[in-house]
Amino acid sequence: MKAHDGMYIDGAWRPAASGETIDVVNPVDEQVIDRVPAGTAADVDTAVRAARAALPGWAATPPAERAARLAALRDVLVTRKDEIAETVTAELGSPLAFSQAVHAGVPIAVAGSYAELAASHAFEEKVGNSTVYQEPIGVVGAITPWNYPLHQIVAKVAPAIAAGCTVVLKPAEDTPLTAQLFAEAVDEAGIPAGVFNLVTGLGPIAGQALAEHPGVDLVSFTGSTAVGRQIGATAGAAVKKVALELGGKSANVILPSADLAKAVNVGVANVMSNSGQTCSAWTRMLVHRDQYDEAVELAATAAAKYGDRIGPVVNAKQRARVRSYIEQGVAEGARLVAGGPESPSTQGYFITPTVFADVTPDMTIAQEEIFGPVLSILRYDDEDDAVRIANGTVYGLAGAVWAGEEAEAVAFARRLETGQVDINGGRFNPRAPFGGYKQSGVGRELGAHGLSEYLQTKSLQF
Repeated sequence: MKAHDGMYIDGAWRPAASGETIDVVNPVDEQVIDRVPAGTAADVDTAVRAARAALPGWAATPPAERAARLAALRDVLVTRKDEIAETVTAELGSPLAFSQAVHAGVPIAVAGSYAELAASHAFEEKVGNSTVYQEPIGVVGAITPWNYPLHQIVAKVAPAIAAGCTVVLKPAEDTPLTAQLFAEAVDEAGIPAGVFNLVTGLGPIAGQALAEHPGVDLVSFTGSTAVGRQIGATAGAAVKKVALELGGKSANVILPSADLAKAVNVGVANVMSNSGQTCSAWTRMLVHRDQYDEAVELAATAAAKYGDRIGPVVNAKQRARVRSYIEQGVAEGARLVAGGPESPSTQGYFITPTVFADVTPDMTIAQEEIFGPVLSILRYDDEDDAVRIANGTVYGLAGAVWAGEEAEAVAFARRLETGQVDINGGRFNPRAPFGGYKQSGVGRELGAHGLSEYLQTKSLQF
């Protein structure tokens, strides 16, 4: 799509407050493909004012009508699915097939789920002599990342709209074209002016202005834990609610009774998906020492197959970051069994799929989020040791457990300090709550739990 040269505010594309722009770069060939406005605090203020003006009317709109608008939005996204995929591929570098299936397909499913929830959710209930109402929290400031550009937008905007809130979105500066396409879809779906507003711009300028704006009642942010801390501190000073979906260092625990080959192959695929740019990726594979050497060999073989099947990382800074972690892993004594820091291409921000063996829990690559196609394989002695290692980071976002019997896997999963665990390769569920323990975040996204983040409670006693 061709970029708009303004901001989508109050139902129309309006000129930006300044003439500054942001280059949109294709990570595959490093070429500038378009430019979008660099929003300022003035643009954010205009958008927040539009959202506040639209709030009373949208909050009073019956849930059935809000559901109808969300269903219309889902339908528009369906008709534009190919364009969505092509846009994500152009600005993120994702292979087109993955963009079609995941980057376009998952947000459509999530939008549909919130259309249904808006119509079925009990916004009112009787509790003894009280009537309890769930009401929209107000104006939402949504700040989204580049790794799943449309999914992260829909996962915030759809429940906010379902709840009766109005929204100002500041998308990642690396993938703003997808956000502009979404704004077009909102307009086409007939969602009233001011209910959704878009300001493109840099995080330290537009994002910070949105987080600290007194007219914003809730800040919903997905990104790094470091930035999440800053947003939490800013919001806390104003006693403003936050929903934070942050980093991860998820463990893929393979118990001795599991199908080892299947668990390793699926685990490698999970890490390489989206070029490793997934906060919930199972980047630590935990294998019993008796099966360790076989698992390492299987993982190295599997990783080699992804050399020409994954796209680049998003930009030069991210490529340098991932390379530095690989170099640090080698320096700390981990053994490379696949890949390495050398680039597989002279053009584009590509990283060779990389697997480390002989990783110990205290190594940097076993503790910090790399956000690239890098897998660390660790040994454990028994289940208690595996639990200790799996829980031994500051994160707790996701994970996986493999065992011969489901009950064995579930019993182990219940001991993990993490928000979501896949059992024997369980499928993604767009209605299940997604979010983390510890420094992986505050609150939940998706499904009814995600909707509740955008609601506040009032009780009337009789």
